[in-house]
This record gives sequence, C-alpha cells and structure tokens, in this order.
Amino acid sequence: MDMIDGTRVDEVEIPEQESADSSINEIEIDVRVRYPECDPMNVVHHAVYPVWMEMARTELLRKRGFNYSDVEKSGIFFAVANMNVKYLKPAFYDDELMVHAKVKPTAGVKIEHIYTITRKDEVICRGETTVVCLNRDGKLQPIPEAIR
Repeated sequence: MDMIDGTRVDEVEIPEQESADSSINEIEIDVRVRYPECDPMNVVHHAVYPVWMEMARTELLRKRGFNYSDVEKSGIFFAVANMNVKYLKPAFYDDELMVHAKVKPTAGVKIEHIYTITRKDEVICRGETTVVCLNRDGKLQPIPEAIR
C-alpha cells in the first residue's frame, strides 16, 4: 500500500477550493513579454518558455480546485521528469501571447501536459511535459484520485 507520512495515498486530505472542478483539463493564460525576458535583440530567451508553461500548468491545477502550495503541505509534490519544447518562431518584447495547456488522461505516478503558445493566431511554440508525483522523501507515489 502506498503511504504518505503513514497515511494511505487514497486517504490523504488535499484541501480543495470551493470552486473545484476536476473535469477541467485545459486552460489558456495571457502573457505579455516583459523586458527582462528578452536578450539584447528583444527576442525572448529560450529558457522563458518553460516558465510560461509552468505558469499555465499551475493555473490549470488551481482552476481544477487545488492550490499547489496546499498540495505540497499535504505531502504531495510534482517534479518535471521530461520536457520537450519546439521553438517555431521568436517572440519579442511586449508581444501579447496566449499559453494553452492541456492535461492528458493519466493514471499511476505521472501526469502529461501539452502546450501551445500563440501570438494572435500564429503558433510560435509547442511543448510537452511529464511530471511525476513524489512523497516528502522524494519517492514516486501514485497520484491521489482527487487530483487525477
């Protein structure tokens, strides 16, 4: 039996927000490119795109009814195990972008997300992440049903 701090995984209390809706599996967030996210040519640095993806992933969890800091306090942690990013076109200072994140149906210890970043209707970046569920000791554990 999988345990978190001596409690069965399926019995762990994860605080939910009042507006919880675990059927939500995608989200879009707006991002305006900030000056410090750019190189001297005003092109967004490649390391910034994964940050925007994480922002969308965190907001998706929140929209589903869970605050990530509360999830961590309950002894559940998520770590990125794999990330793929395909840069199609550059983004520039002050561009208005949309980051779309979608969670794939999942079971076990991992959650997979797919991302599309657009400027107006133009796709400029695509990405995928696999995050794994860990306990406080950093050991893999099944994702609690409430979050899945």
